[in-house]
Amino acid sequence: MDTIASFFSFITTPVSWVIVQFHAVYGKIFGPDTGWAWGLSIVSLVILIRICLIPLFVKQIKATRAMQTLQPEMKKIQERYKNDKQRQSEEMMKLYKESGTNPLSSCLPILAQSPFFFALYHVLNGIATGSTIGVINESLLASARKAHIVGAPLAAKFTDGSSKVEALGASLTDVRVVTAIMIVLMSASQFYTQRQLMTKNVDTTVKTPFMQQQKMLMYVFPVMFAVFGINFPVGVLVYWLTTNVWTMGQQMYVIRNNPTPGSKAQAAYLERLTKHVTHHGKAGKRSERTIIKAIVAKGRDRNEFERKFINALTKAGLVAQTDGTVVQGEAQAAAQTEDGVATTAAARRQQPKRQSKAQRQSGATRTAGEPSASDAKEDPSEPTTSLEKSDEPQDAKPAGQQPPKGGSNGRSRAQSGQRKGGQQRPKSPSKK
Repeated sequence: MDTIASFFSFITTPVSWVIVQFHAVYGKIFGPDTGWAWGLSIVSLVILIRICLIPLFVKQIKATRAMQTLQPEMKKIQERYKNDKQRQSEEMMKLYKESGTNPLSSCLPILAQSPFFFALYHVLNGIATGSTIGVINESLLASARKAHIVGAPLAAKFTDGSSKVEALGASLTDVRVVTAIMIVLMSASQFYTQRQLMTKNVDTTVKTPFMQQQKMLMYVFPVMFAVFGINFPVGVLVYWLTTNVWTMGQQMYVIRNNPTPGSKAQAAYLERLTKHVTHHGKAGKRSERTIIKAIVAKGRDRNEFERKFINALTKAGLVAQTDGTVVQGEAQAAAQTEDGVATTAAARRQQPKRQSKAQRQSGATRTAGEPSASDAKEDPSEPTTSLEKSDEPQDAKPAGQQPPKGGSNGRSRAQSGQRKGGQQRPKSPSKK
């Protein structure tokens, strides 16, 4: 471990300088020899490093999203070349190159933190052994050796003996209890962060070996932190616990505001976005417009949650535009279909009006010799048919006129078995 720490000794001086500057500020508030001053200096160092690593974190998120998008293609390659590992690796590298994705990008924040982590370990190890390092001189070294965090010296370890702990002015029980609690919190925060990523921000529609590997790492990483944690000084445990809490909070923010498509987090986000947009009638934030723009651009490739979002906007009389904005939609001008394709109301299919029973019966009695409704409109001198409105009732007959007895247009023939439309029903042969 000392060899690895010495390898990163080029950054030991900058790390020790940052700690000393923060200690000068907190020492005026809590006292220079207190654990609060030194502990908060380490916490501030973590926050400063993580702020500087935000661009790498954003790149990590994009790389993780790209890897999740490629999962179906990766699965196809694995199934196609399952008996040829070399060809499988070549096709995987070709896929990464074509999509511009680098699997190592997801590890950038951890790799970038490694020099600072080992440099801090080297600084705290020098405090424990009583040797100056970096910009920490004799006076600062004596002050740091007096600093205790909840009874445990800053440079004490879980594996230290009673003589070494007593030399730092503490008891072995206090050191063991404090370090054990910090190791448990460190492992628990790591487990929760990984579990949150797997349960909420993973596309559940795609089942690949990559997901199984992530689930395995969810249990492996906490065990690794617990095993290595017993050899970390208290100050390093403070550093690692702080960075785990920062990662957990940062990931919660990303999952809530920029979830992975197809995940449970996206379903919850689109539900909140639907309520907000339907209440205000527009998308206010730039991040919201970016999400809506991406959903509109997908067209028919939208997942279940995205289709529900578009349908909810349609029911509320809103239409999502290609630039991510939401406008009021006019039902007479355009109708938003389930896939977001606008169709004019005039293009809708016109259904014929349903006729009443009396109109259907009166239409059946009309023969080929009688004028139709269209003919009646052309010749106004002829009487109106039963499909048109008339001022006098249909049953009214002129005086002295008798209904025809055997005419072709008599009602008796329709009642005696003639089909509607004038066609005669064929007679069946009588049985003798």
